[in-house]
Amino acid sequence: MQRRKFFGLVGGALAWPIATHAQQKGRLPSLGVIIRFSPNTPEAQERVRALETGLSALGLIEGRNIHIDYRWPDPSDLPAVAAALVASRPDVILVDGASVLTAVRQATQSIPVVFTGISDPEGTGIVANLARPGGNMTGFANFEPSIGGKWLETLREIAPHLTRVGVLRLGDSHPRILQNIQANAAASATEIVDCSVQDEAGLRTAISAFDSDPGTGLIATPDPFFGIYRSTLIELAAKRRHPTIYAFRTYPKNGGLVSYGINILDQVRGSAFYVDRILRGARPGDLPVQAPTKFELVINLKAAKALDLDVSPSLLTRADEVID
Repeated sequence: MQRRKFFGLVGGALAWPIATHAQQKGRLPSLGVIIRFSPNTPEAQERVRALETGLSALGLIEGRNIHIDYRWPDPSDLPAVAAALVASRPDVILVDGASVLTAVRQATQSIPVVFTGISDPEGTGIVANLARPGGNMTGFANFEPSIGGKWLETLREIAPHLTRVGVLRLGDSHPRILQNIQANAAASATEIVDCSVQDEAGLRTAISAFDSDPGTGLIATPDPFFGIYRSTLIELAAKRRHPTIYAFRTYPKNGGLVSYGINILDQVRGSAFYVDRILRGARPGDLPVQAPTKFELVINLKAAKALDLDVSPSLLTRADEVID
C-alpha cells in the first residue's frame, strides 16, 4: 500500500478519543522517548524539535494533552534505562537506532513501540514483514540491504583508486548490508574487510589497522554508536587519509567526506503520526513499516581537497548539497 494512501485512510478511519485507558487512570497519555545522544548535543536537540513539531501538527502538546518522558542513556546504561522506562508504563515508546531498539525489545513485548533509524527490520527479524509487522512494534526503516552497493559505488566514484574498503559496524549489526557490499565488490575487484567494533578503542584500532595501505577507504554503517563518536571517526579517517562514506548528512556537515542516505529528522517528525494513531487505539502490528522515499547525497569539497581527491563534475551535479 502506498504511503500517502495509507496515511489518508488511517487518518480518516481512527477518530476515537486519545489514550482512553490513560484518561481512565486520571493522567495524560504518556510517550516515553529514548535518545542515545547527550541532551546538549545538536543531534539530540534536533530530534526533540522534530518530534515535538510533528506532534504539535497533530494537536498533541506536551503538558496539555500528552506527557513526554525523555531518557538520555550512556551506552553502558542503555539496558537499565530501557528497563526503567518500561517500568514507568508509558502508553507508547519511541526509539531511534538499532541498539536502543534492542534494549527496549528485551524489556517489553507488550508496550507499543515506534522506531526510527532501523535498517532492514524485516531481514533482522524485528518485524514479521513490512506490510503487517505484527507484535508490538512498527516504525520507519532507513535502509534496505541494497544501500550497501550504492555506498560502495559512490565511494569508488569519489575515490577511484581504492582497492580495499573497510566496513565499520557495531558488533554483528547490518549483516545483509555487509553481504550486499561484498556482492557488489566482487565486480570491481575490491577487497572488503569486515570491521566489527564494540567501543571507541575498537573503532580507533579498526581504522589504524589500515595505516599501511593508501588504497583503503571506509564505509560507516548507520548506528547511533558512530554518531556518539562522530568526531573521533571523522578525525581519524582524515588523519589516516582514508576516504569515508557515511549514512547521514551530519558527518560531511562536520568535516566528513561524503554521505548518502536519508534525513533522519524527517522520520522523527513522521513518527509522531504513528504515536498519535496508537494513542487513538491502533495496534502497532497493523501499521506498516514505512520505507524511505528520498535519499540525499552530500559532499564536503574541503575534505575531498585535503585527501587530494578530484570530485567529478557529474557527481557534483547529482549532489543535493556541496559543502565548500
